[in-house]
Amino acid sequence: MAGAAPLEGGDMGIKRIIKHLTMTHWQVNRAFSSDTLQAIEKAIKATETTHLGEIRFAVEGALHSTPLFKGQTARERALEVFSQLRVWDTEHNNGVLIYLLLADRDVEIVADRGVHVKVGPQQWETICRKMETAFKEGRYQEGVIGGIQAVAEHLTKHFPASGVNPNELPDRPVVL
Repeated sequence: MAGAAPLEGGDMGIKRIIKHLTMTHWQVNRAFSSDTLQAIEKAIKATETTHLGEIRFAVEGALHSTPLFKGQTARERALEVFSQLRVWDTEHNNGVLIYLLLADRDVEIVADRGVHVKVGPQQWETICRKMETAFKEGRYQEGVIGGIQAVAEHLTKHFPASGVNPNELPDRPVVL
């Protein structure tokens, strides 16, 4: 198929397609049970008392077939989800999305422009790799909460809580 990035990589592209096409809701729910989702929500609420930023977490089992066959990356999808969840819609442009594409076990962090100018991509990359390591070991809840806490450290440093601290975005994790 001409121009389809996943197939250009040979077996890796085909393996990726198979992982996405065989990912089930059951697998997502097993990794992210209601108890795990509640613990993630609680962690977001707790960290947001220390800073003025807003953290969202979204997990998606797999890409739909059209974007998958067009070679959409986890990063490209994370940017779409950032927009769909309106993470950019904060007074100080300090929203951060932690996105997990479960079929690829790929974590992406997308920060709004107010945060992006203060925290470099290498710092986000470090957080993502630590989370991915936990996920490879099946430690989903621990990996996400550790990532939330690491993001919160940056937000606390650059956007410390002061006086009124409105909760501008929902804390509940999103399962896409």
